Amino acid sequence: MMPILRWRGAAIRRSERACNRLQGMKKLLIALAIAAACLTSLAQQEKNPFLGRWDFNVKTGDVGASWLGVTEKDGKLEVWYQPTGGNVREVKDFKISGSHLSLTLAPATGTHSAMTWELDAAGAKLTGVQKRDDVTMALTGVRAPALKRAAPKAWSDPEPLFNGKDLTGWEPIGKAKSNWTVTDGLLVNTAHGANLRTVRTFDDFKVHYEVNCPDDGNSGFYLRGRYELQIEYEPLTSNPPERRIGSVYGRIAPQPELPRAPGEWETFDVTLVGRIVTEVHNGVTVIDHKEIEGITGGALDANEGEPGPFYIQGDHTGGLKFRNITVSVPKK
Repeated sequence: MMPILRWRGAAIRRSERACNRLQGMKKLLIALAIAAACLTSLAQQEKNPFLGRWDFNVKTGDVGASWLGVTEKDGKLEVWYQPTGGNVREVKDFKISGSHLSLTLAPATGTHSAMTWELDAAGAKLTGVQKRDDVTMALTGVRAPALKRAAPKAWSDPEPLFNGKDLTGWEPIGKAKSNWTVTDGLLVNTAHGANLRTVRTFDDFKVHYEVNCPDDGNSGFYLRGRYELQIEYEPLTSNPPERRIGSVYGRIAPQPELPRAPGEWETFDVTLVGRIVTEVHNGVTVIDHKEIEGITGGALDANEGEPGPFYIQGDHTGGLKFRNITVSVPKK
């Protein structure tokens, strides 16, 4: 019996060594695959240092942010531009030569020359100038942060941001006249005027607000002061789906679109973790864990990796009313 046992023991040891070699080979193959992916990514960036998303702090009045997104699809480059106001749009007139990028962002008119950007890439920055007519402005862009993080395991209880009595915790933005007031427990913007922001800033959160938007009204509720959730009841022909009520303005259209209800109270429950947003409008999930690629028009700054305030547009139209504005934050 002993020779048989010794033979079995030797066979088992040979089998174990073979398994170890296979596991070692698998680990090596995985490491090689990761290394190849990294080299491919580095090669692509070396080939085109502009690929990616870029944040620019560009101060123009009360707002101060622009954004570029450069992608490669089917061997062709696409460039998207978010100006300080309005919506993100594709740039067709551009040229890349090595580490230099030229963009024409607005064509010449009868009274103005074209608006151009001239940018040079170096490391994780883009530097250059904006030119139009006789005005030249320095530009610096940094790579937008990925903001990839797990959802918190628990949230705090909802905390009121509006006390229903006065504007404690809120302040107008800029020098425009503020027409925000509190009437019958409601936060009301009586006429076109200043935007309104929270004094506090927030990172990840769940926010609840209720709004009554009149017919032909237009406003927005900004997350971290950078991403606008659209509020509007303008004619349907005025805006495509990604710029209608419930959208992340210009970037994410609500699906489904709910029946329009001007002059009625509506609820919004929005969760933002990193770049991932979920929006529930009147109890219906209309944006489900979608990534916000970049800032929207009206962003206060381009510091996407930092906390920011909530702010409400008051510079479009008056007549909007808000109530029951609350926030929950991740529990520590």
